[in-house]
Amino acid sequence: MKVKLMADITVGDIKKITKGKLLCGNEYDICENFCIDSREIKSGDVFVGIKGERVNGNELYEEVLKKGAKCLILENVEIPEDIIKKFTDSAIIIVEDTIKALQQIAEYKRNLYKIPVIAITGSVGKTSTKDIVAEVVSKKYKVLKTQGNLNNHIGLPLTILSLKDEEAMVVELGMSHLGEISTLTKIAKPTIAIITNVGTAHIGNLGSRENILKAKMEIIEGLQNNGTLIINNDNDLLHKWNLENNHKINVITYGTQNKSNVMAYNIQQNEKGSTFNTKVEEQEYNVKVKIGGEHFVYNSLCAIAVGLKLGINIEKILEGILDFKLTEKRMEMFTNDKGILVINDCYNANYDSMKAAIEYLAKLPNKRKIAILGDMLELGEYSKQLHEKVGEEINKNKIDVLITVGEEAKNISKIAQKTVKEIYNFEKNEQAIKLLQTYLQKEDAVLIKASNGMNFTEISAQLETVPN
Repeated sequence: MKVKLMADITVGDIKKITKGKLLCGNEYDICENFCIDSREIKSGDVFVGIKGERVNGNELYEEVLKKGAKCLILENVEIPEDIIKKFTDSAIIIVEDTIKALQQIAEYKRNLYKIPVIAITGSVGKTSTKDIVAEVVSKKYKVLKTQGNLNNHIGLPLTILSLKDEEAMVVELGMSHLGEISTLTKIAKPTIAIITNVGTAHIGNLGSRENILKAKMEIIEGLQNNGTLIINNDNDLLHKWNLENNHKINVITYGTQNKSNVMAYNIQQNEKGSTFNTKVEEQEYNVKVKIGGEHFVYNSLCAIAVGLKLGINIEKILEGILDFKLTEKRMEMFTNDKGILVINDCYNANYDSMKAAIEYLAKLPNKRKIAILGDMLELGEYSKQLHEKVGEEINKNKIDVLITVGEEAKNISKIAQKTVKEIYNFEKNEQAIKLLQTYLQKEDAVLIKASNGMNFTEISAQLETVPN
């Protein structure tokens, strides 16, 4: 991966920021493109060596020097004198920790920009909220947003270092342990922080939802003075936190149930999307979202809250929500050539997102509702319990057929058999695909959902066209 650094940060700046040792090179050389993948290095780039599980980037110095890297930032490596003498046009800086150095440079870069920075975390809905918020903010500002999965201790710095002439930034902060959001928010220094939900994702690492709340709340540690926290007020733990702490910080709430600053009512949903009403300064507005599901109503409310906070005209906010498009594999909907509606939501899964997807499937008008569900990963000792809870959600909704793939997903079936007449349990995706090739009928609605590690894209790809 590579990003373009437009501000004039020099080799000397990097040396000073990281307290590194300059082995060779010109301190006045300007560093522009930062890269952590030796395969992508081009002449003039800055290479940051990072030790991975299989490859130690710090040992690839000769390879990147031969490709013309202008500056190398490395740790725990001795560079032979003959290499230094051979590549005289390149700078080499030795630091104690290259990841920390990358973060320090990104923090320096962030401090150069006096712009709105919106940072988003949550157990569910980070990416879709990031995308819809960015769409709304783009109606007033030129926006930089997190790309792909660059939401961690390496991805966030790379995102910040890609700032050019943007006027606002929308970033996603991911975590799986306590302390990780704390590190990220202090680099991003948000002016607006958002928590979409406190659910069960990573509960295997954190032990309880209360600890997940604690981890998510770390986001306010980096919040700028007079910054604003925006939260989903219908989430039980966030609602409780707000009642106890809203006097300590600027808080904007959104929701559909508990009284909030931005609310939705008269919610209507179908396979084409959702509509709802909201009030702004006592005037009522109708909001249209092209994606169905109650969770996208919440995403839209969050985007409205951000837009209003930034002084964006309400009509422009509604336009941004209407323009919003989903990231691939996240509630992606299509009707194939056999008239089968496919809901492809196989990028990731936890109990909360499973619940939302099942509720949406059940509300569709299609003849048969078929749920193809796979294992939810990283749940540790809570795995059996949470898979069984998904089964309970199926029992609360009208699902006609349940197909599971994976050992843990069998626990869904064990509970769902109370209400679902047709259940199929498989070990491998290929077995499910074989069934689906002859099983599906016109006007079926099929939900495909599992953790990314289950590789359910194999199933969704097969459903784009179904054999006669």
